[in-house]
Amino acid sequence: MHPVSVGEVVVGDGRLCLIAGPCVIESLELCQRVAEHMTRVCQRLEIPYIFKASFDKANRTAHDSFRGQGFEAGLETLSRIRREFGVPVTTDIHESWQAAPTAEAVDLLQIPAFLCRQTDLLAAAARTGKPVNVKKGQFLAPWDTGNIVEKLRAFGATGVLLTERGTSFGYNTLIVDMAGLPVMRGFGVPVVFDATHSVQRPGGAGKQSGGDRSAIEPLARAAVAVGIDALFMETHPDPPHALSDAATQYPLEQMEPLLQRLLRLWEAARY
Repeated sequence: MHPVSVGEVVVGDGRLCLIAGPCVIESLELCQRVAEHMTRVCQRLEIPYIFKASFDKANRTAHDSFRGQGFEAGLETLSRIRREFGVPVTTDIHESWQAAPTAEAVDLLQIPAFLCRQTDLLAAAARTGKPVNVKKGQFLAPWDTGNIVEKLRAFGATGVLLTERGTSFGYNTLIVDMAGLPVMRGFGVPVVFDATHSVQRPGGAGKQSGGDRSAIEPLARAAVAVGIDALFMETHPDPPHALSDAATQYPLEQMEPLLQRLLRLWEAARY
């Protein structure tokens, strides 16, 4: 295992880390509210924390869906969250040209699942000198991610994370193969479990993705028991009215009790 440094947080050093925040940057105020709450929660629970939000949701189902604040404004919001709360931040990039300027504002670059095999995008992210978190495509087998790791290492990536976020199973359905988690860890990189995207029903609500929020905790519990290095969750103070992924964001006020339960499982599974 090669632990990965993300700002002051080390992923893969034997502690359960958390990557969490709203799906998309709806406003600076929303990000500040989520970051303040999650920073306090993670300090109490002694969980290393990385803030996440997207400056652009480039893969929305419908053309008129909310995408974010825009590139420059989004990066400024992420930079401000990092300064104000003293936590590492991450966001996803969709095009190669976004890698370098985004790397100046964040501590970890995220590659979306749909783009996980895009060689030029992986190369651009690796060459920034920032660690890279790649979400496993819904169309990939766990063992296929070894090629992604090899690509990033060949391009000089300073650190690599792999994220499980579910596998396509027929139409509008995802399943999670928990046996794939140790396969992915077998490539010598820390593995993240995305508990909120794994319960999506892609395009399952007409012009937006649906999902089953009630399945988030069971899947997170299973992943923690099998063995992961970090948990990824999108969280919002009012999920039904979120501007993206309303069906699967986890209620902000319920994050602490959920994390408490997961930590008990984490400790039990370690010994």
